[in-house]
Amino acid sequence: MSRLLPPVIAVVLGVGLPCNAAAQTSSPDPDPSRAGPLDNGKMWVFEYAPSEYFSRTYGFTADSLWFARARLSALRIPGCSAAFVSPNGLVVTNHHCARGAVTQVSRAGETLLDSGFYAPSADAERRIENYWADQLVATEDVSAEVFAAVDRATTDADRDRARREALTAVEARLRARHAPTAGGDSIHIQIVPLYHGGRYSAYVFRRLTDVRLVAAAELQMGFFGGDADNFTYPRYALDFAFLRVYGRDGRPLHTDHHFSWSREGVREGDPVFVIGNPGPTNRLNSLSQLEFQRDVQVPASVAFLSSRLAVLGEFQRARPADAEALGIRNTMFGLSNSLKASAGRLAALRDPVIMARRRDAERRLREAINARPELQSRFGDVFEGLADLQRRKTALAPALTAFVQLENVATAPAVLRRALTALTWQDARAREAPLDTVAALRARLLQIGDRPLQLEHGLLAARFADFQRALGANHPVTQVALGGKSPDSAAAAMLATSALADSTRTALAFGGDSLPGGDPALALAAALRPPHLELQRALAPIAASERELAGRLGRARFEVYGRSIPPDATGSPRITDGVVQGYDYNGTRAPVFTTFYGLYDRFRAFGPGTEWDLPYRWRRPPPGLDLGTPLNFVSTADTYGGNSGSPAVTRELALVGLNFDRNMEGLSRDFVYLPERGRNIMVDVRAIRAALDHVYDADRIVRELETGRLYRTEREADAK
Repeated sequence: MSRLLPPVIAVVLGVGLPCNAAAQTSSPDPDPSRAGPLDNGKMWVFEYAPSEYFSRTYGFTADSLWFARARLSALRIPGCSAAFVSPNGLVVTNHHCARGAVTQVSRAGETLLDSGFYAPSADAERRIENYWADQLVATEDVSAEVFAAVDRATTDADRDRARREALTAVEARLRARHAPTAGGDSIHIQIVPLYHGGRYSAYVFRRLTDVRLVAAAELQMGFFGGDADNFTYPRYALDFAFLRVYGRDGRPLHTDHHFSWSREGVREGDPVFVIGNPGPTNRLNSLSQLEFQRDVQVPASVAFLSSRLAVLGEFQRARPADAEALGIRNTMFGLSNSLKASAGRLAALRDPVIMARRRDAERRLREAINARPELQSRFGDVFEGLADLQRRKTALAPALTAFVQLENVATAPAVLRRALTALTWQDARAREAPLDTVAALRARLLQIGDRPLQLEHGLLAARFADFQRALGANHPVTQVALGGKSPDSAAAAMLATSALADSTRTALAFGGDSLPGGDPALALAAALRPPHLELQRALAPIAASERELAGRLGRARFEVYGRSIPPDATGSPRITDGVVQGYDYNGTRAPVFTTFYGLYDRFRAFGPGTEWDLPYRWRRPPPGLDLGTPLNFVSTADTYGGNSGSPAVTRELALVGLNFDRNMEGLSRDFVYLPERGRNIMVDVRAIRAALDHVYDADRIVRELETGRLYRTEREADAK
């Protein structure tokens, strides 16, 4: 039977209320267009830890020691979050966070991404090159130092210079203080502008660089349901991987801080705390900034991602073996994830209720600023200043759309990259740049690799379609690119005639000291570069002014509300709270938990060869596996991109889940936190343990999670 929610779980952090105020139960506002008390979310920073709020709301002592244990047990890894789960440097994260590492450590003839990986001994754990795990060892609010320098300046340029100098001085001071205590590990310092520059916090990380792969589920288990299930719930993904951090002595790192592995898990109504590194959000942007994103920026991103995914998908279907060799599957995973997220963001920006709530929140902030003469004199012009900048950017919309992601290596046509590099090389020679600079540019040009012709053609045609759609048929760039042809025909013609269409022809063409005359790719680059450079020159001062105004808006907001409103996410460490809770959707009710029964139901319903296929060893339920074991569950915790791999823990700091996704309703969290709609989705640690025990026979990991002891071999663990 489900437990009732704690009586104070409906938290109200009213406007101007300090974040440690007692939570209270509240009825929903009958007017959905009014800003809600939680609209700005609950992504708390450790330096402003909400101790009293957590303690009163969830009935335990959330003191500085509790927050320190949570902070030191959590980790940041490239692009994701993770956590220590034993005193021997054992780390758990999502499979999709370790996907690149699995590919990197694979040896000739291995298919670890598809077949999974388990190191049956400590010696078999494989080091991941150029990888790291960051442990947050100290935080410091350095706002006073930064503002003391910035406020003396009188121009945007002087303020920017003063800020950079102040940040450099802060970093030097912190490095000198903390380097001697790092125990030989490197120190990584990050100074983050919170509230878009309204405050500044310094984060001191212990950077651990010897990280090895211990275990990873099969891709089909970690990403069960594929793109179709991405950002949806109910889900049935076994999205986990284990890493291990080693010390400088080559031995598993001993750590006093780690989360215990829960055997009981959670039940409906239980509180959970998710620690991770959510990526940038836009909850504290002005309304005019949100309107620019709605009308220009996000639609351009959706169109770009859609068209490139179509090209990659067509190539993958036509030449699956070549696509796999080129890593197209991983590229498509990333683009598809971005597309769904961007489409969800666009839907939120076009939702009149959400925009009305943002408008109401801005109205309240304006009124609060205008009610205090000293704030009105300092910040009264900020909103109109930001609105003017958005109008200036909107005037640049055609070029912004045409040139979006122009030099993205994953999707930019190689022929166009070569042509632009060739012009840069020519310019360097003309201005008699140093010989090593000229040589480096020539080497860069010759190092641009080839793609299969079908893929290169599709990407080039997609870029030509961008020019045609955004700039119009009469624009010089469109005329040079198309020459009166369709994008498809023009791309085919360029690849057939340009000396830069592949690396072999490029090497021959650049055997001398001059560019090949009349080359169509060079002609396009020559037509393209001036408007592209003009766009960059126009955007640079706008961006600088927008940063300054956003910082002033952040300072005004902090003056009015203080710490009651958490800052926008910044990719820096956060802790968020929520409760395990289902929700209504699509005319029915989403369950709190899914189980292995549901996984097998999906497999039987859709069958082999689909996104709900199962690896061979999973197709028949393994002996001993309880199919009623909870597999995924949801909570109201406030998570975002970058929270993948984030540990979800109890009040006792026992690990109960790993965050790996949000539902579709939660995609609006970029702009507003609506706990009645959105849910974060976690893989249950009970499912991970069951899989380790009954499917992967990973006894040395199971025993380590149970006892905290390091077992060097599977035989040693089996003997206990």
